[in-house]
Amino acid sequence: MWQAAMWGGISGSAVLLGALAAVFLPIGKKIIGYIMAFGTGVLIGASTYELLGDSVHSGGLKATSLGFLAGAVVFTFLDYLISRQGANKRKRSTKQMAANSSGIAIFIGTVMDAIPESIMIGASLIENATVSWLLVIAIFISNIPEGLSSTTGLVKSGFSKRKIFLLWAAVLFISAFSSWTGFVFLDHASETLMAAIAAFAGGGIIAMVGSTMMPEAYEEGGSITGLIAALGLLASLILVISLNRLHTTFIVSK
Repeated sequence: MWQAAMWGGISGSAVLLGALAAVFLPIGKKIIGYIMAFGTGVLIGASTYELLGDSVHSGGLKATSLGFLAGAVVFTFLDYLISRQGANKRKRSTKQMAANSSGIAIFIGTVMDAIPESIMIGASLIENATVSWLLVIAIFISNIPEGLSSTTGLVKSGFSKRKIFLLWAAVLFISAFSSWTGFVFLDHASETLMAAIAAFAGGGIIAMVGSTMMPEAYEEGGSITGLIAALGLLASLILVISLNRLHTTFIVSK
């Protein structure tokens, strides 16, 4: 149970680490864009191989399709609502982002990105008795540039360091709690329900990547963004194959 909270907290801590780096290290916009592009590729891979692949295998195509579409639609709708309140550029590192947006809206948007990811980290412990390393690594990598870019914009627009760190510390706590919730409340869920929830999270993640991460990555990184995102996807594939081989070797050795 507490292991689920720990892994959710670890994945969420990357936002805080990104914020620390943005405040204390001179990181250029292009570097932020490159990291975000790589994180985009890794997240797409994790959603495809870990969430959707397992969902189809355990719950079938119908449950996966419905869950995936529902996740994408719900995220898009909520993103539209908070974007009207000023969080449409919550991952931007420019001064304009924070100047035109509410700190609460940015916080809500960041939490909305983090919750479905963290729930699936906790849920992965139910079936496998071990955390999904691919999900943890993918979410961790993608959260670093989020903390970097959002914090850079907030600092430029006059937000105090104390408020910024409290904001991201709250995201860390919510990520840990969401992961714990996924483990506790989905413990006895049917395979079809688990598949639909996994696909729902996958749909939300892909919609988030397309609407928030990729625009920022291209804006800051330029034309090389596509190549770096492709490398992130390849890294995700290599990682899932390597982890599966290690898992198989461990089972055989036992």
